[in-house]
Amino acid sequence: MFLRQILLSVIGASAGLIVSAGVFTVLISVGLIPRFAGKMHVAKKVFVLEEMVIFGTLTGSFFSVFKEWGMVGRMVRTHALLGTATEGVWNFAGTFFQIVFGLFAGIFVGCLALAIAEMLNTIPIFARRIGFRHGLGVAILSVALGKLTGSVIYFTQRVFL
Repeated sequence: MFLRQILLSVIGASAGLIVSAGVFTVLISVGLIPRFAGKMHVAKKVFVLEEMVIFGTLTGSFFSVFKEWGMVGRMVRTHALLGTATEGVWNFAGTFFQIVFGLFAGIFVGCLALAIAEMLNTIPIFARRIGFRHGLGVAILSVALGKLTGSVIYFTQRVFL
């Protein structure tokens, strides 16, 4: 039984390392982090940006595996650490955190998708094939706004339920 647990641990860790190596390989091959550094004019700190991406990935992985360590809200509510306003303050803080996280996650995923599309030259090829001369920026902005509208409808109308 103990040997089986060790074997499963080694297989799980190996699979996790392979998947994370694939994700980071895509990020490196697309050049997303150096591009962010160039756009933000912090090229001297590109290594810090790369380390923050790795830190965020490791933190997210940790909390997805060990869910009980992420239950800070349960502890605050159980012990009423903020007095009588615990519930309202914690609901506000949780909502604020979700909005900020969702915004940054959406920006990152959108930039990654556009970087992959740019790397594969799909946008210029598509524009040339359909005879699209002017307004490519407006078209891309329209697609982004359409995705934003769809997401807002999806989450506010609780379509996911």
